Amino acid sequence: MKAIITPGKAKGTVLAPPSKSMAHRMLMGAGLAEGTSVIQNIDLSEDIKATLGILEALGSQYTIKDRTVTMKGIGGKKVKVDRPLDTKESGSTLRFFIPILLSGGGKSKLTGAKSLFSRPLGIYEDICKEQGIYFHKTEDSLELDGQLQATHYKIPGNISSQFITGLLYALPLLEKDSVLEVIPPVESKAYIEMTLEALELYGIHVKREENTYYIQGNQTYHALEGMVEGDYSNAAFLEAFNLIGGDVAVEGLKEDSLQGDKIYQTYFQTLQTARPQTDILESEELSRTDISSNIDLPQMDISECPDLGPILIGMAAANHGAVFTGTRRLKIKESDRGTVMAIELKKFGIQVDVLENEIVVHPGKLHTPEVILDSHNDHRIAMTLATLCTITGGTIDGCYAVNKSFPSYYETIQKLGIQVKIED
Repeated sequence: MKAIITPGKAKGTVLAPPSKSMAHRMLMGAGLAEGTSVIQNIDLSEDIKATLGILEALGSQYTIKDRTVTMKGIGGKKVKVDRPLDTKESGSTLRFFIPILLSGGGKSKLTGAKSLFSRPLGIYEDICKEQGIYFHKTEDSLELDGQLQATHYKIPGNISSQFITGLLYALPLLEKDSVLEVIPPVESKAYIEMTLEALELYGIHVKREENTYYIQGNQTYHALEGMVEGDYSNAAFLEAFNLIGGDVAVEGLKEDSLQGDKIYQTYFQTLQTARPQTDILESEELSRTDISSNIDLPQMDISECPDLGPILIGMAAANHGAVFTGTRRLKIKESDRGTVMAIELKKFGIQVDVLENEIVVHPGKLHTPEVILDSHNDHRIAMTLATLCTITGGTIDGCYAVNKSFPSYYETIQKLGIQVKIED
């Protein structure tokens, strides 16, 4: 499917979509809990559907009405499943549930998209090898057989926090106590804080001393009534319109949220206040290289917020360039996001240099793409391209990649005054 977007200015007030990261965590707690939980403000994105599907397969029972999930958890029962579990394209679902499944012992099989299983799982593979657990990965599945042990775990901190979250959810289910030591430097700290917050809501206690977590075994998740907070990650794609002449107010964001992606507000200000002199940009005598050397480009570290990479790169292109450091992890997302953004921005006439752990967006003027843009089946690429197309116009192939996290995205921006036509 293709989205044809007409140039226009987004204006209005919109409610932030619910946090996908916190929704995963709250639903997992509800599924493992003793009793019935009620979780409000759930958006049925493809990733959340994957998590709900696995929780149901494990024995939890749930209903959905008016964006509210009512779920009866499996309580103190051991995690067991007798059929393959479809993780779709959700990295969070896959990495969260591997240790949870292993906490119950026995055989299990996870399936999903080839693009998902091409992403790293080495941390879990190493753990399984050390503990004698069968771990067999193919291009679209993973088979497990064995019991996770309560022991002292040491894992590197410069990996996805999803591995740490998975272990923090699973280890309290074991009979004995465990220790999880995360070796610095630790990336994506905010996501670990969100995990600890969610666990505490369900009555799971983790003692923390710097980067070491002491987890008592034989704990029980307790049911609760709660609401998923607004999502800063996707709110960034709405407030980005304000950097290109729009006037959009996003409501429903928790001011004291632990979400690391709230940093977008600071980084957007950096992009706006660091605009170079107009006369340099409009010079016909200077080449793009000359322009770059005459402008002090703003620099931002995105090692703690890789999901903001695409929209920050896109907004840098619309606001005369920037340098992003800490970009290494963009390579292992739904797409190789740095390379993909370089490919797509070239269609707008913008040069992007992708280095090992740095991305340079050169100053330039956006031009209307003469060819069709490609989402590369990445929700955050699709939304970034849509934002840029409100400046130049353009057509995006694979537009419904947004269903992974923000299924109502096109409806939302239409309410803000953006003309979008969807066609085959």
